[in-house]
Amino acid sequence: MSILDRSIARQFLLNTLALLVILCAFIVAVDATLNIDRFVNAADDLAALRGEEAGSLARMTTTAYLVFDLWWPRLLQLLPYLLGFVMVAGGGFTCAQMVRHRELVAILASGQSLRRVARPIVLVGVVLVALQVVNQEVVVPRIAPLLTRDHGDAGRRVADADRVPLTSDGQGRLFLASRFSAREGRMDDLYVWERDERDLVARRIHAREAVWRDGGWDLVDGVAERPEQAGGMPEREPVARIETDLDPQTITTIQYAAYSQSLSFAQLGRMLRGLERSGVRSEQLERRRERLERLRWGRFSLALANLMGLLIGLPYFLTRVPKNMLIVSIRCAPVSLGAIMGAIIGSAAPIPGLAPQIAVFVPVLILIPMAIGLLMRVRS
Repeated sequence: MSILDRSIARQFLLNTLALLVILCAFIVAVDATLNIDRFVNAADDLAALRGEEAGSLARMTTTAYLVFDLWWPRLLQLLPYLLGFVMVAGGGFTCAQMVRHRELVAILASGQSLRRVARPIVLVGVVLVALQVVNQEVVVPRIAPLLTRDHGDAGRRVADADRVPLTSDGQGRLFLASRFSAREGRMDDLYVWERDERDLVARRIHAREAVWRDGGWDLVDGVAERPEQAGGMPEREPVARIETDLDPQTITTIQYAAYSQSLSFAQLGRMLRGLERSGVRSEQLERRRERLERLRWGRFSLALANLMGLLIGLPYFLTRVPKNMLIVSIRCAPVSLGAIMGAIIGSAAPIPGLAPQIAVFVPVLILIPMAIGLLMRVRS
């Protein structure tokens, strides 16, 4: 990269990171202000658990730690939805600074095109979008249990659920447990209902305890009963293990539907393969398959939408003569930010007649000619 490329790329990256930090700090500050009582109570409980006296300074320090502990995983989860907006704003600030210092005029005077200015910005944008995908695929799935915590759970490593409500696995079986510990990978007083192709109960399994190990639940005192036949007693047989895709992390994620996007592409794929292996076809399972497919491919659609938003916003700021950049920003905001919002909403909505794997990319396919047209209209 030339000196010009490095200078523009560095300025764009610094502006984008600064805006991202400011936006994240604003989000955390608003939430901490609205829930300060819950954070303070959690700090007092933590001090009491440690046997310490909750002085003013210690309480403030612990409260700040709990705010940070609760929000750093959430910010990593929010990153894909914030990145597109801060990249557009970062690109605007970068070009505005260059207009203010007449750098764009100097670039034109040297015989170079204004599209030359966009190149390092787009390259940095591609790198940021790639990091976004890595974050969704590698980082967020590993911290998924931390995302299930509320304000009262701040400071805990895992938010355990007291019980498992009726939850379906990939084979269409229903699981119910009176107690569940994600940390220990254990369920107590477990009931499992296996269903046939008509969604009727084919077999009921009960176990005093179930422990997750190597892709399945090992049962303690597991017994299976088949429905009572006419004139006879229910058939009973021992069951030692249940192979399923319903692992502790998936149970925790399913219990908190807002965090279902924390699963990785591979984890969603395993759940889909489990649904296919079950052979069961029902309207509920079909809706679940479509939702999983949208979640699976929607992250790539979102990454491309963030990049398209940057490409759509840049032409507004690449101007040959100095202008009022506030007015330019007002003109750019509804177009570029609206395009990103539309792509996010559009990729989450099903399109009748289209497979979810294709439907999630329709908003991006609409944005591509729009971005190309605006870049071609740059007067240089």
